[in-house]
Amino acid sequence: MFSEKMLDLGNVRSVIRETFEYGLKRSAEIGAENVFDFSLGNPSVPAPNVVNESLIDIINNTDSTALHGYTSAPGDVSVRKKIAEYTNNLYNTNVTQNNIYLTVGAAAALSITVKAIAEENDEIIVLAPFFPEYRVFIEAAGAKCVVVKCRESDFQIDIPALKAAINKNTKAIIINSPCNPSGVVFTKEILLNVANVLNDAQKEFEHPIFIIADEPYRELVYNNIEVPYIPNLYDNTVVCYSFSKSLSLPGERIGYILINDKCVNNNLFFNAVCGAGRALGYVCAPSIFQKIIPNCLGKTANIEIYEKNRNILYSALTNFGFEVIKPDGAFYLFVKSPDSDANKFCEAAKKFELLLVPSDSFGIEGFVRISYCVSTKQIENSLPAFEKLANLYFKEK
Repeated sequence: MFSEKMLDLGNVRSVIRETFEYGLKRSAEIGAENVFDFSLGNPSVPAPNVVNESLIDIINNTDSTALHGYTSAPGDVSVRKKIAEYTNNLYNTNVTQNNIYLTVGAAAALSITVKAIAEENDEIIVLAPFFPEYRVFIEAAGAKCVVVKCRESDFQIDIPALKAAINKNTKAIIINSPCNPSGVVFTKEILLNVANVLNDAQKEFEHPIFIIADEPYRELVYNNIEVPYIPNLYDNTVVCYSFSKSLSLPGERIGYILINDKCVNNNLFFNAVCGAGRALGYVCAPSIFQKIIPNCLGKTANIEIYEKNRNILYSALTNFGFEVIKPDGAFYLFVKSPDSDANKFCEAAKKFELLLVPSDSFGIEGFVRISYCVSTKQIENSLPAFEKLANLYFKEK
């Protein structure tokens, strides 16, 4: 009667969402102040003032019919032009509005992009640890998800492992930097090595292999670390971007697809994106939030709060004995589980009302993700609980 695959997806929510729902239940039982929920990547920092100011201006000064009416399917042309101009000025590129498709956030951008390129027997590589929904998007498009683990020492891309995974069926690789869940920013040297591997593979197999650059965390970096712009390193790149994290607008669902102007047959790629958007029903992203984009390009929420949270939590956890990958971006800590079974460790953490996410669904075992995009007060109040948790495993030290 129903699609078994869709029933499976609907019956089993992601572990992130399950943990979040458990947190809501516990908050109702014992009070939110007593539950330390680090499950969801939901920005806690307010959107910059320019967002509300732009909304008020648009609402007050735009005809109601135009304000709430349809835009063109790929998005308002004037908005796409502004994004192209901003990108060209920032990265010295030559994209136009015909390289850009506005989307309902990064999830729609990724789903559309994968749908646009996936053909029978295609494989798309993901780098573990990876955002679990990548697998959903890939398999829903009829392609095979191939997992390549990053180097566990620093979670940079393992170039030999990547090279070994590529074959004649490889169509794309998804690169997420800064990375959810590790917070790692891939270095320019590593990305150039990836480009070299893919260029060689394209010649060997005589077809394009695309990089899908998933970049919702691009601006969320610390200590002025460089986030290399992948389209400038590899021609066959398509960027999937969202304003959800940079502007603290996760619930508004606004983002875009940007096809590199140097990408092979980029005009046909854009048409395929339009076709995929049509097939999936992802046409005309929310019009009001399309219209605020020109005023918000280059703006971010106050990421200094995230940096403060990172520093407090990283310092405390390492002092308690945990092994932690220090993130250069995003708002996640990736912590090695002292129990080889991360799920058991997360269950132990619940005894102290600490809600963590085991790494299994991220494509790698033995770690947990901690989302520190919460209030600094929650971070500080959670430290005694983390110390008690550490004492369960490290009390002999």
